[in-house]
Amino acid sequence: DEIVVVDSFSTDSTKEICLENGVMFFEHAFEGHIQQKNYAIAKARHDCVLFLDADECLSQELQEEIKKIKHNWQHDGYYFNRLTNYCGKWITHCGWYPDKKLRMWKRDRARVAGKNPHDIFVIGKNATSTWIKKDILHYSYYSISDHILQTNKFSEIEAKATFARGKKINTFSRIVLYPVFVFLQKYFLKLGILDGYYGFVISIISAFGKFLKYAKLKELQK
Repeated sequence: DEIVVVDSFSTDSTKEICLENGVMFFEHAFEGHIQQKNYAIAKARHDCVLFLDADECLSQELQEEIKKIKHNWQHDGYYFNRLTNYCGKWITHCGWYPDKKLRMWKRDRARVAGKNPHDIFVIGKNATSTWIKKDILHYSYYSISDHILQTNKFSEIEAKATFARGKKINTFSRIVLYPVFVFLQKYFLKLGILDGYYGFVISIISAFGKFLKYAKLKELQK
């Protein structure tokens, strides 16, 4: 019924494309993932919201399901699967799938929670919800370099947020053992091994991300 786009002053053709297609376009300086999502939701005019990030789209099957729900809305919130494309490969293990996400809800029945940069939509205590097992398509990283750059960026945000909360760490367990645990969990317990080469890459970089977070936190504490 309406499309709302919130853009943090991008320098590509986003603004021109949006205005050409008649969407409600807002420019807002990026203050944080949670803050940006709250700003976007506040700009929507209708009682129900479907939320997508810029690197996501709806599969054809999910589009058809949402059209049906619009004519027979029975719950306060709807969860969908999120299927991630990594360097051209769809990842179905590593703990990345089905990656159940609340993405459609009655706007007064859910809120944005979590800690930057890992925000999450949370349904209200007495609200009803259901899980529609169709896919949001998530185009995450086009190269391993993209993943490493994002991991470095996110680990910086996480370390600073953890430090601001006054959390202390055990250097050995967090910096040495925890990254090893993350790799073993993603590659073996979460069956990343079945995603082939990129399953191994994802598991390694995920472990490295945890190492970076706690190494940077230790640096801040010093």
